[in-house]
Amino acid sequence: MKALEIKGLTKTYGNGQVALKGVDLTVEQGDFFALLGPNGAGKSTAIGIVCSLVNASSGSIKIHEFDLATQRNHCKLLIGLVPQEINFNVFETPLNILVTQAGYYGIPRKIALERSEKYLRLSELWGKRNGPAREMSGGMKRRLMIARALIHQPKLLILDEPTAGVDIEIRRTMWQFLQEINNSGTTIILTTHYLEEAETLCRNVAIIDNGSIVEQGAVSDLLSRSMVQSFVLDLKNTPSQAPVLNGFTVVSYDNQRLEVEMAVGDNMNGLFQQLAAQNIEVVSLRNKTNRLEEFFLRLVGQQNDQGDTTEGNT
Repeated sequence: MKALEIKGLTKTYGNGQVALKGVDLTVEQGDFFALLGPNGAGKSTAIGIVCSLVNASSGSIKIHEFDLATQRNHCKLLIGLVPQEINFNVFETPLNILVTQAGYYGIPRKIALERSEKYLRLSELWGKRNGPAREMSGGMKRRLMIARALIHQPKLLILDEPTAGVDIEIRRTMWQFLQEINNSGTTIILTTHYLEEAETLCRNVAIIDNGSIVEQGAVSDLLSRSMVQSFVLDLKNTPSQAPVLNGFTVVSYDNQRLEVEMAVGDNMNGLFQQLAAQNIEVVSLRNKTNRLEEFFLRLVGQQNDQGDTTEGNT
């Protein structure tokens, strides 16, 4: 079954701004799906329409086979939304926040209390249940937002930048939390600017740019098309000038640090042999960016270049 099916979705705002240009998108039940795109690409508009916060200009949306246009109330029950900004009363307790949210969906108080305990424990917030939410850390507040979105047990959870502004340790804790939710059967759609996050968590991805889906498919398939990868090498000694490397591109060289690009599948031994021949010793090596990030940047860059060309020919 499809958790979400979007066909021909368009949105033009009153000022003439075209936000979406015939978007087609399918997310299967149980998937962990990433919707990626630069700022202003149309991600927030698409999510807003799916969640009934924004009206579409045209197109159709189905959520678990229910039509959003004609069965809106039922569709709302199937969706849990976690917005980017903290939007609960920080002077309330986490327990009251969840119980109140359950009340909006007509859930009896006894069941609301049981579910609140379940999700507070799952999010490791049970010990904070009776204190004011304002005393919690940023990561805890974001986990509380997710728990609140789950209180009515939606089949589709939509997360808009869920780890924005939190440190790496908290982010990775939240990744584990989200994987547990997905493993329990909840379909998750994630928007994020941390492309490492999408590569780590998601099985499928769509990239939107200038209001159109420019790429969609399995993360593994997209990564297999990434032809270049970047590495940063820390050097033991400091050569007087950047090394000359055949088959590798020197991107930058400064203060015992060398950045190179190489084709995916190239043998690293060739790089080390050339450096050794120039008496350059490597202390450590690491990827500069993940492969999905490189693919994304190159794809969006190509789209922008094509757009500039088209405008120039008009």
